[in-house]
Amino acid sequence: MKNVLTYQSTEYDCGPTTVVNAIRFLFNRQEIPPALIKGIWLYCNDTYSEEGHAGKHGTSKAAIRFMAHWLTKFGEGYHMPIKAEYCEDEDALIRPGTRTYECLREGGVALMRCWSAGYGHYVLLTTLLGDRIGLFDPYDEPDDTVADLPGLTNVHDQPCRMNRIVSLDILNRTDKTDYAMGEPDLRENLLIWRQ
Repeated sequence: MKNVLTYQSTEYDCGPTTVVNAIRFLFNRQEIPPALIKGIWLYCNDTYSEEGHAGKHGTSKAAIRFMAHWLTKFGEGYHMPIKAEYCEDEDALIRPGTRTYECLREGGVALMRCWSAGYGHYVLLTTLLGDRIGLFDPYDEPDDTVADLPGLTNVHDQPCRMNRIVSLDILNRTDKTDYAMGEPDLRENLLIWRQ
């Protein structure tokens, strides 16, 4: 049975929520070992706020990079058909021929770091739609705060797949527009496939 994709529980857990959503998207519920979900929550949200509060600065690039290695090794150890790869900077661009685009074309998913309301945020890219991408944003907002705009459409009827459709032009932007990856040195994607 397929799981619906889930929303964040706090203001800071978009990273682990999105990695878990990748697993929920690629695998049926009965195929997912509890140890996999436990590990994702254990290794993400690894940063500290300026006041020293654990997890209140989200998930670091180091944790996402580690997830690529850990997910692949977990799959080998548990005989689970999962593979992951990390890409960053210019390699994280999304256009035909890039690693992220090919991952989506092959039926994989990509956790992508982007901007949301001026903050770094993780979303799950799930579906190629020509010059647009179907994605799931784990930050639950009322519909009136996320308006349909040129290049951005809300989706309400696909809870196992997406809640937004965003143009490649927006995703690849170098500024802090919502859903833009931003400057090249901040870009990162965690690519995950079911093998």
